[in-house]
Amino acid sequence: MIFNPMKLFYFALFCCIALPTSAQSQDVDDALRKTLLLHKELVSIPNLPEDEASMLKNINWVTDYYQKLDFKTTLLPSSTLPLLLAEKVYNPKFKTVLFYFHIDGQPVNKVNWDQEDPFTPVLKKQDSAGNWQYLDWNALDSKIDDEWRIFARAAADDKAPIIMFLSALEQLDAQNKKPNFNIKVIFDPEEEYGSSALLSTLPINKERYSSDYFIVMDGPAHDSNKPSVTFGCRGIVTCSITTYGASLPQHSGHYGNYVPNPVFSLAKLLSTMKDDKGYVLIKDYYKGINLSPEITDVLKSIPYDSVALNSQLGIFTSEKIGNNYQEALQYPSLNVRQIGTSWSGENLKTVVPEFAKADLDVRLVPETEAQIQLEKIRTHIVKQGYYVIDHDPTAEERATHPKIAKFIANEGINAFRTDLDSPFGKTISNSLSKAFNEEPIKIRMMGGTVPIVPVINALNIPTLIIPIVNMDNNQHSPNENIRIGNMRQGIQICLALLQTNL
Repeated sequence: MIFNPMKLFYFALFCCIALPTSAQSQDVDDALRKTLLLHKELVSIPNLPEDEASMLKNINWVTDYYQKLDFKTTLLPSSTLPLLLAEKVYNPKFKTVLFYFHIDGQPVNKVNWDQEDPFTPVLKKQDSAGNWQYLDWNALDSKIDDEWRIFARAAADDKAPIIMFLSALEQLDAQNKKPNFNIKVIFDPEEEYGSSALLSTLPINKERYSSDYFIVMDGPAHDSNKPSVTFGCRGIVTCSITTYGASLPQHSGHYGNYVPNPVFSLAKLLSTMKDDKGYVLIKDYYKGINLSPEITDVLKSIPYDSVALNSQLGIFTSEKIGNNYQEALQYPSLNVRQIGTSWSGENLKTVVPEFAKADLDVRLVPETEAQIQLEKIRTHIVKQGYYVIDHDPTAEERATHPKIAKFIANEGINAFRTDLDSPFGKTISNSLSKAFNEEPIKIRMMGGTVPIVPVINALNIPTLIIPIVNMDNNQHSPNENIRIGNMRQGIQICLALLQTNL
């Protein structure tokens, strides 16, 4: 028999759970310490997709650990980076659950980080003034504080869930226990860049991904850090609107009061799309959305403090789409994300610009498909008297139409949602309830969009998002971090998932 120190370690971890002594706490901290150091090792490998060599190091690192657990691993060719698929059949009669993680990270700007290298993880604790202070990694040799955090790019999004799930698998393996279902795991190498690699594999490998259920391990949990189950996420589609003045920028002294300024026409057009309370005025924009009393009750049950949230956001009051934050997420949004003119240099110029452009994004819900919402926006622009085109206006068009708008849009990603009362949702929620002695927070729709929604819709199987990192992890921003308490709890969530009877 080959001696496996990891099996011995995790066997000790399981044994110590039953010990009601201080030794139990120390043993659990020993287990967590090893998991945190494993996390540190993976996070130390840069994971920007433009660096193919580093991405392959990440993929190989994960492959090695799954092969140690007797998973079959396959590198699937894609349009760009290879996709890692790990599979293990525990019993041919079992159901199969497909799990999803992404292994890439957002770009970094080192000067905005409070550490020398975003890919060198650092351990920190918060002082009484709220400032984050460095801790030596040797601090993990003493009692580990759940409020300590590890700062690094991808520390939370999405390498923490990768490590938590791996730790749970190793713990079961050390006890010679098996999950109650067969497992497939996708590791996406380009989620932060639109999942083009994964999406390109669908036509050929759709059958390789076929499963009975799908669990996406991405996104932040509720800000209470209680176990959460998310039943859907909003989609997204983007578009731009450009209005026009003269064919070239003009001197504001010579032509001010004569040449129309396209910024004002754009501002007037945008102001017809929303009222002062944030309600979208475009015809039928919210068509098909009906929140039943049962759904409303679920949305109300999610912890929410409007005063605290508004204070945190630095706003006096919120828009009035829905009666609370969760209700607001059940409707499509209309957001102006950027406005610009022809001049974008550092110094201002005294010109009347030749065009003004607004870039918009629309967050979608299942009742609102991307192309239908775009057509509603386009129709609204036409109703405001604009000649709408998909190109810069010709001289003839300028001479013929008093109001011209260029409207450009992409295909978008539609939303997905699993019913709150679905058997799969109930089973997973019950499993978490038993593990934590309380109901998990049930989130009907996550506000953000995961780019793998086309995969979810193509597979057409019950899908849940199980978010296990802290909400305030600075995802996609400088000083990304993972709270150690979420690491501790996330392992237990993964164990509960793996021991669910399906």
